[in-house]
Amino acid sequence: MIDGVRDEGSAPHGGGDAPGEEATAGANASARHPHATPSGRAAATTPSGRAGRDPRRRRALLEAADRIILREGPEASMAAIASEAGISKPILYRHFGDKSGLYQALAERHTRALMDNVRAAFLRPGDIRTRSRAAIDTYLAAIAANRHLYRFLVHRASAEDTATHSAMGTVIRGLGGEIADILLREGLLPDPVRVHIWSHATVGMVQAAGEWWLDHPDVPRETVTDGIVALLLDGLPEATRR
Repeated sequence: MIDGVRDEGSAPHGGGDAPGEEATAGANASARHPHATPSGRAAATTPSGRAGRDPRRRRALLEAADRIILREGPEASMAAIASEAGISKPILYRHFGDKSGLYQALAERHTRALMDNVRAAFLRPGDIRTRSRAAIDTYLAAIAANRHLYRFLVHRASAEDTATHSAMGTVIRGLGGEIADILLREGLLPDPVRVHIWSHATVGMVQAAGEWWLDHPDVPRETVTDGIVALLLDGLPEATRR
């Protein structure tokens, strides 16, 4: 999930492909998936004049990855993703530079969208309790609806690729900083140090509680949201009385 993820680069060693393989595979994919974007090697031109990968093709490959992960779970293989896209694994890697590039592109695609939605929920009109509840509930609803994809990005991709882990951590920490800035602008908490402590602790708490909740799906989402809000805004003594 890094801005400017590479679209080009060499395939892994030993990953060469025969001329025309992607076009042939793309035709086969179209037969299997009528709505798939045609592959081919036609590419857009970058500002430097160098040929770059077609962004529509890139998007289609990421959508294929989404489908496989949602269907097979976080252990979905790169080979399965390539097969879903109707191409070989070396060609899949070529579009993203390598496996790390694919991981980062998936993280960019989903994590930033999730953080944008959480931020928007926190910026809604209302008091701090209403807004905190909306932001927390937005986050929990999103990870519950895409639990396979969430586990793929947070556990598998982050464990396998340090760049993905670092990039995702940067986005999450950035959200904590943005919440702190919002609170300071609004004058809700005047002490900048305490604002940043509260904001970053909140983000970490919600993420950890969400991880626990995914393993305990019998607990209603509303119960988790209410518990976090009570702890954040009322403190532990008040939260224990609920």
